[in-house]
Amino acid sequence: MRFISPKVDYAFKKIFGSEQSQRILISFLNAIIYGGDKVIQSLTIVNPYNPGQVFTLKDTFLDVKAVLADGSIVIIEMQIASMVAFNKRVAYNLAKAYSNQLVKGEDYPLINPAIAVTITDFILFNDTEKIISKFAFHEEEEKFKILENELRLIFVELPKFNKTISESHSLTDKWIYFLKETAHLDNIPESLAAISEIEFALQLANQANMTVEELDIVDRRGMMLQDEKGRIAYAEEKGEKRGEERGEKKGRIKEAIALIMRQLKKRFGDIPATINSQLEDLSIEELERLGEDIFDFNSWEDLSSWLEVRSR
Repeated sequence: MRFISPKVDYAFKKIFGSEQSQRILISFLNAIIYGGDKVIQSLTIVNPYNPGQVFTLKDTFLDVKAVLADGSIVIIEMQIASMVAFNKRVAYNLAKAYSNQLVKGEDYPLINPAIAVTITDFILFNDTEKIISKFAFHEEEEKFKILENELRLIFVELPKFNKTISESHSLTDKWIYFLKETAHLDNIPESLAAISEIEFALQLANQANMTVEELDIVDRRGMMLQDEKGRIAYAEEKGEKRGEERGEKKGRIKEAIALIMRQLKKRFGDIPATINSQLEDLSIEELERLGEDIFDFNSWEDLSSWLEVRSR
């Protein structure tokens, strides 16, 4: 058997957002949001993926949205690469899902809670080893809540999950293992097959059950996402190198200024404040030239004249 990766957004939509995916999504959300407790009993998938209707690569609606039996709205998204203002985008999508429930003239009591479940294939929070992080509104110091569970942000960081299949005992562990490792499986493990919803999800991810057109789109979409991930990694690497180079250059400038000021103080005494500020405006090349010319100066006036010529 060969399986498509659920981390590819198109595949994620097929597995969790198809018309037949309700029980898969119920099990998954109960695992991620409620630790495996069967809190969610039913839901409706909004704008479900239809195998007979192939999305184009330009499609931007690749998240999964569901409405629970109590009216709560859940938005589920897979993100394989970080991006600028990623947290703000997640917050915006949550706020939009919450506010769009009302049309003009309707009353606020009609608004139902909204939850954003975001799965990332990169480390988002370096300050914690938790795989699942949950956020809600609370008072900053005493931590008591406001709005109860009206607006919730839930993040799942896949790189932090390092359990093997034999170590994945809970429903939560098994679903996270499914997300992270499905593309590397060559059969359905017994422990995953024991969960009917996960077994069904694996059947949907089985390449043998997909059309040629679907497989082609999954491949192309996967390559696009990997290219984007590589582009971001390259940009970050270049940015770090430029930052290191700027840091090294600043260090050289600081050392050169300190050396010149020691030499000036030995020759002419206390250094005027105006001279100090002028030295800080010089480039490393100019400071090096000044280090050579300084022995030709006989007074502060000679240095001032030298600096004046350089500033023109």
